[in-house]
Amino acid sequence: MRYQNEQQQFFLLVAASVCIAAAGYIINDYFDLNIDQINKPDKVVVNSIISRRWVILWHLLLSLAGLILTIAALPHKFYLPLIMANTISIFLLLLYSSTLKKRLLIGNVLISLLTAWVIAVIFFSKMNESFLQGKGDEILHVRFFRLTVLYAGFAFIISLIREVIKDMEDIEGDRKYECRTMPIVWGLNASKVFVAVWLSVLITILFILQLYVWQFDWWFSILYCTVLIIIPLIWVFKKLFTATSSKDFHQLSTAVKMIMFTGILSMFFFLFYH
Repeated sequence: MRYQNEQQQFFLLVAASVCIAAAGYIINDYFDLNIDQINKPDKVVVNSIISRRWVILWHLLLSLAGLILTIAALPHKFYLPLIMANTISIFLLLLYSSTLKKRLLIGNVLISLLTAWVIAVIFFSKMNESFLQGKGDEILHVRFFRLTVLYAGFAFIISLIREVIKDMEDIEGDRKYECRTMPIVWGLNASKVFVAVWLSVLITILFILQLYVWQFDWWFSILYCTVLIIIPLIWVFKKLFTATSSKDFHQLSTAVKMIMFTGILSMFFFLFYH
């Protein structure tokens, strides 16, 4: 019964995060309408497929659904801080779309932190009075905490990389509407160096991690991480300095999105390795 409850809680939290993220994407398209008409005129949805009023309505409905699902996943008063945190996330996404995304680094860091929070909230949802008092399987608690730090850190860094690459892709529209994103304030070359530094940090951490798990004979995990995460990251690093056009940066952004996806999927290996 406890296992079933934990499964239900997990899927409810994932569904809540999906709804909140979708609401954020929708309201971002609402505020980015003019910029998107310059950067990607063939992909504009607001006012071409769906009216602005319906965009607001869908944003409210999805945000409300995300909040209700969070409450359903965390019904105990002990988890009230997590419910408040997801509520604050909804307002931060609105603030990001309306204001913060136009400011140097603040919007990038905020989105990266919120991406990491999607992972962290799963860990905090497993905390209860007995967990805090050190009861139960302490080794399991420590292992779960380490995994949370690992994946939340990965989510933060890879999201920050993608956010800055997207700013490089959208530089023309952002410049026309006086946004102060990194490529506009620091220039493309400095922005590339910023991304390259974080790519180097991420590749180094992942490489060291593979050396660490080598002693446990996690061959499939090592192969997966090397082929689907580390090598694609090295490819992004190499292509970054030759990218010049919006199309080039879009290709890099798509690649980073896929790396993020394969990175999160690697969690499933821990179902088999203990």
